[in-house]
Amino acid sequence: MSYPDPFDERSPWDETPETMTPKKEESPVTSTAPEGPAPFVIGFTLKAGTGFDAEWLTPKVYGYTADETAERGAELLSAMKSKGLIDLTSKAADYTRSQYKGGGNPGGGAAPKRFNGGRVEAKDQAPKTVGDDCPHGRSLVSKSNWTALFCDGPDGDKCEPLWKQKDGSYKANK
Repeated sequence: MSYPDPFDERSPWDETPETMTPKKEESPVTSTAPEGPAPFVIGFTLKAGTGFDAEWLTPKVYGYTADETAERGAELLSAMKSKGLIDLTSKAADYTRSQYKGGGNPGGGAAPKRFNGGRVEAKDQAPKTVGDDCPHGRSLVSKSNWTALFCDGPDGDKCEPLWKQKDGSYKANK
């Protein structure tokens, strides 16, 4: 409420209901939508690659009937494609990865993860071995009764494997 004179000594709290401007009468809102949460839900996982470093989109669609939920799901996926959300997600993920300034594992965490036989496993880091002159890098492979470091080089140009010794060191069998 504004007064024509800013120095008027009347207080807005002194007004009576008769002097206040009447409110417009609001019509009651009637809703035809069912009340309560929608009992049907569809969750989608759209994954751009096989690794955990690939981008994921995980939208959900709710509905009051199975048909309604399925129709909404189809509409959502079509809209995500036509509006470029899927492509934008991929570009944003590429940009985010390009901004990574840390060392070691770009995915974060102690060790990279891999998916093997339906299970998530930590990919073991190859230990540094004194005197190892392999220029390709090595992968640690550990089985029930042996452990070795294998060369990551291309086939035909692989270095000799290094086998774990009883003292914990790695040496080539010569």
